[in-house]
Amino acid sequence: MLVDLHEQLRALRLVLQLRDVLLHRAPVRHGGPLPRRTGGAALAHLLDRVGLPPGAHAVELGCGPRGNLVLLAQRVGPQGRVVGVERRPEAVGRARRATLDNGAVVEVRHCDARSTGLPRRAFDLVAATMILFITPRPEEVVAEAVALARPGGLVVFQEGDIVAHTCDPPLAAWERLLEALHHHARQRAIDVHVGRRLPRLLRGAGLVDVHVEARTRIQHPGNDRRSGLPALIDALGDELAGPLIPTRSELAELRAALEQHLADSDTTVYSPMYVQAWGRAPSP
Repeated sequence: MLVDLHEQLRALRLVLQLRDVLLHRAPVRHGGPLPRRTGGAALAHLLDRVGLPPGAHAVELGCGPRGNLVLLAQRVGPQGRVVGVERRPEAVGRARRATLDNGAVVEVRHCDARSTGLPRRAFDLVAATMILFITPRPEEVVAEAVALARPGGLVVFQEGDIVAHTCDPPLAAWERLLEALHHHARQRAIDVHVGRRLPRLLRGAGLVDVHVEARTRIQHPGNDRRSGLPALIDALGDELAGPLIPTRSELAELRAALEQHLADSDTTVYSPMYVQAWGRAPSP
């Protein structure tokens, strides 16, 4: 039991660090607070285009300690309804406090995004940010989201894909460390490439009128996000040592080569890809 709990905590730390890297923000240091969820600007921009009228009902799956709950409450107004779903008890408490502090009327439920217990076909908007890559069998989350949406309702997923995270000139140390990270994530059922699968997952769950947008950014010198990969390596430490990087000394050498390469202002660093996909629940 203690071994299982220790492994879960290690996986959670990897998840939080990966989320920071995939969402293009400065990494969370070991011992720091739980991160505030980002992705709100992208969701707000989408809602500006497709509309979420006052009085609408909205739910955010995997809302975390804050999520986009305040944004959604502002959009639907006092006549609407906003529900947050989160499975971590400490994040549920923080989300409730955060929404109260902002004067938002929001219900935050402690439950799993794969089986929320919420009424079927009841929400005008179902949204989720960065939860599929940490969820085994992500299609179950998508199926639940579609089941919650009313006919014609909007389902939005925002996920990352580490495929675009690279540098130029290329560096062998970068490739080896990234390969070790991929191996480490796969061992814990973390899919760092789920972003590219979003359109297929949404269509497979029965959504229609599916759209997708993706972006990547340049991480310039002086930008904290440029150090996302080294910070992730530091957070995992010896856990990355394994079949691909057998010794601590080799890991340290690769880490030093990476740091030196990133310190060169002529090195161009591309962020991971951020993917936003959405579709409509079919009408009868």
